[in-house]
Amino acid sequence: MDFIPFNKPPVTGKELQYISQAIAGDKLSGDGPFAKQCEQWLEEHTQCNKALLTPSCTHALELAALLIDIQPGDEVIMPSFTFVSTANAFVLRGAKIVFVDIRPDTMNIDETKIENAITANTKAIVPVHYAGVSCEMDTIMAIANKHKLFVIEDAAQGMMSTYKGQSLGAIGHMATFSFHETKNYTSGGEGGALLINDQRFIQRAEILREKGTNRSLFFKGMVDKYTWVDIGSSMLPSEIQAAYLYAQMEQAQEINHSRLSIWNNYQNAFSKYQAAGAIELPSIPSDCRHNAHMFYVKLSDVDVRDQFITHMKNQNILTVFHYLPLHSTVAGRQFSHFYGEDKYTTKESEKLVRLPLFFNLKKEEVDRVIRVACDFFDKLV
Repeated sequence: MDFIPFNKPPVTGKELQYISQAIAGDKLSGDGPFAKQCEQWLEEHTQCNKALLTPSCTHALELAALLIDIQPGDEVIMPSFTFVSTANAFVLRGAKIVFVDIRPDTMNIDETKIENAITANTKAIVPVHYAGVSCEMDTIMAIANKHKLFVIEDAAQGMMSTYKGQSLGAIGHMATFSFHETKNYTSGGEGGALLINDQRFIQRAEILREKGTNRSLFFKGMVDKYTWVDIGSSMLPSEIQAAYLYAQMEQAQEINHSRLSIWNNYQNAFSKYQAAGAIELPSIPSDCRHNAHMFYVKLSDVDVRDQFITHMKNQNILTVFHYLPLHSTVAGRQFSHFYGEDKYTTKESEKLVRLPLFFNLKKEEVDRVIRVACDFFDKLV
């Protein structure tokens, strides 16, 4: 019985060809031809004002924290159910993280809990679009505008998703994408992008990611030499990463359609168990279009979830749970606090398990996952 992994990085067929072209060129260190094509693709498909590739989504978040000038004592509001980089980027600048509860339907930040958590020290809101399903962005942007706060979308899982017809990443002041190997599109292991929608941040963003120099202005012919002008770091991915990524961007719709087909097969196969009250399935609000980043099932509690994971593993299928809520971690207790009641964050996260879902997953493998999962769910009805 062949092993079915939880994830395999997508491969479209042109990656090696484009990597060879990059190696044959005269620029491998970053901002080469493939990087420019990737950034242009992102700008055209999201309608953001500027896209800048980064070595990872973590780098993009750290760049955003620098751009909004996070200082010690500032507070940043976000959900606790997220990856550590979402919080770490702001903690590195001295911020205190303020977690609020999530919605049980989407696992996204509960927009109704945000405003009461705002204080005189609040600097930004970081909504995380879990599973590529948008947060309630109209409400979040209205709160941010009212209190003069920045909104940084953590859209690590959200490429090709929309909210009311608008691409995720093009709504807040800035946003971040991930091209890690577990995402729908990858640049060969790691990778990310910062999307900028507020024009005032563009020039400084180019300086900060170029080690604090005005090198990008030099290459545009806007200065006759470049020099150190600001703080910064090295936040350019290699041209090889960009070449790998661009091969996938060219096939973005094909990848998206394939993943949605798998997602829909799971949803259709398991809906009868949700109707019977045995499990819960992902909920997609009517004004959101998702990208099938993941398919998860929620069981009744952590014990049943662990039994399901073991059942699937015994049939050579890897299923996994997701984040431990950050407020319950060692570092979380040091650098953050949870505002209000943790009604859903911990409880819902303990019930959730993710099924295999990736571009190159074969139909017979999807059918096997469904068959083996149904064997378990039948016992719950």
